[in-house]
Amino acid sequence: MFSSKFLDKLKGRLADWNKTAEKFRQKKSMPRFFTVSGVDIDELYTPLNIEKYADDEHYWNEIGLPGEYPYTRGVHHTMYRTRLWTMRQFAGMGTPSQTNERFHYILKQGGTGLSTAFDLPTLMGYDSDHPRSLGEVGKCGVAVDTLADMEIIFDGIDLAEVSTSMTINSPASMLLAMYIAVAEKKGIPSEKLRGTLQNDILKEYIAQKEFIFPPRPSIRLITDMMEYCTKKVPQWNTISISGYHIREAGATAVQELAYTLADGFQYIESAIEAGQDVDEFAPRLSFFFNAHSDFFEEIAKYRAARRIYAKRMKNKYGAKNPKSWLLRFHTQTAGCSLTAQQPENNITRTAIQALSAVLGGTQSLHTNAMDETLALPSEKAALIALRTQQVIAYETGVANTVDPLAGSYFVEALTDKMEEEAEKIFQEIEERDGVLECIEQGYFQRELAKSAYAHQTELETNERVIVGVNKYVMDGEELEIPVLRIDRAVEQEQVEFTKKIRAERDQGRAEQAMARLREVARGEGNTFEAILECSRAYCSVGEMCDILREEWGEYSESASAMQVS
Repeated sequence: MFSSKFLDKLKGRLADWNKTAEKFRQKKSMPRFFTVSGVDIDELYTPLNIEKYADDEHYWNEIGLPGEYPYTRGVHHTMYRTRLWTMRQFAGMGTPSQTNERFHYILKQGGTGLSTAFDLPTLMGYDSDHPRSLGEVGKCGVAVDTLADMEIIFDGIDLAEVSTSMTINSPASMLLAMYIAVAEKKGIPSEKLRGTLQNDILKEYIAQKEFIFPPRPSIRLITDMMEYCTKKVPQWNTISISGYHIREAGATAVQELAYTLADGFQYIESAIEAGQDVDEFAPRLSFFFNAHSDFFEEIAKYRAARRIYAKRMKNKYGAKNPKSWLLRFHTQTAGCSLTAQQPENNITRTAIQALSAVLGGTQSLHTNAMDETLALPSEKAALIALRTQQVIAYETGVANTVDPLAGSYFVEALTDKMEEEAEKIFQEIEERDGVLECIEQGYFQRELAKSAYAHQTELETNERVIVGVNKYVMDGEELEIPVLRIDRAVEQEQVEFTKKIRAERDQGRAEQAMARLREVARGEGNTFEAILECSRAYCSVGEMCDILREEWGEYSESASAMQVS
């Protein structure tokens, strides 16, 4: 990119510039300039920061062109000039009928994809009438117990036209099976279904803690689903490998990048070990990243992620199909950055975070509502969040050209730094015998705790500023925005409906299907095929999970492994 002669001249000019700039340095506004992740930022970036790109081959191997290896500049040649990112707003609350109403509202307002949140009992594999579900039914998402609930959620929605994402992990197989069964009843072949299942159990052990079964049988659930969907649901993304929750648990941007990709590589290795062809399943893998507040760090993170993934898929896992080299990802703005204080400020935070995701080349985006730190989003707050994406898409001009920040000395240098630091973490994980061993020994959990503590310390010492929290605080501030509240009657309504479905189903068919699931879990066979038959027979999520609990056990973290020194 730059000749040696030019770079030598630049060094001399930079030395002169430094002498002039010195008198201004005593007036700097902050004692330290660093990213959200704690990476120190240089005062000035020039071609000297990316000197290695003076070598033509280095440019092609590390940056290249959009839609071409190593995909640093994006996975598609023309990006948003051809098709804007999917504007996928998160929804799911109360009963299935309430969620269905919100879905129709989102689509009417211009949303181009649906994203389903499930309540805590569903996430943990308990039915709404289980004693442990008391007080939680429909609170943080929609309650789904049987196929009947899924039928209501997607009533009047053309599943052949709409792309659907589902945020579910341990019981992911059950929820996807129900979705497929709904499509079957609508006469829609599974080959036409498009969407993404989160289904990332490794990050549950690392960060979110909504796990049920031990790691190894949980991996079996995932690889069995991948095998089934590769053959029968070819447009479905069978797993969304999620850095989002790792970041929300306290990770730095580099940790989010490295831990997420490491999880992805573990799934790939597990599928290969199960006899699957990498070029058959890899094109349907997707990723899910957090868009945090450090604008340029986030953009560099996405660019580095694509580059690392492409290199590994091609060189380590031997993928021959270029589609297997593509890291496609969904982004959600940072929930952990939202503040209860001065909540309207969250609109601004979300807009900036969303813009970083777009400039970083995301394929799909969810923008948080300003009130999500307090409750599920109100209708008005959800609409503002959607409109934020639409303003970025149609009014800012950032979608007019592909990867507009490429060649920025700062962005390219920061991208290189992210890749370099991530490779160090990969090496440490390998030295600790891999992802599963790191989970069982508490390595990830301890590292996240250290990072979260360091961040909190920076806030409490005012080394890092959060507007409205530790600076520009307003005395006597009162919460003025309306907050969505779930009526307590929702729980009773859902409990009664679940009992009704169980009483009215073909009990013989249900029992036969559950017996088959137990047989497969205990021995061999594809667990997803057995779960699909259970779903068709209106077996509940809790019933299916209970069978697997009995056969595989429940996972508990070791307290000693969690200790932080």
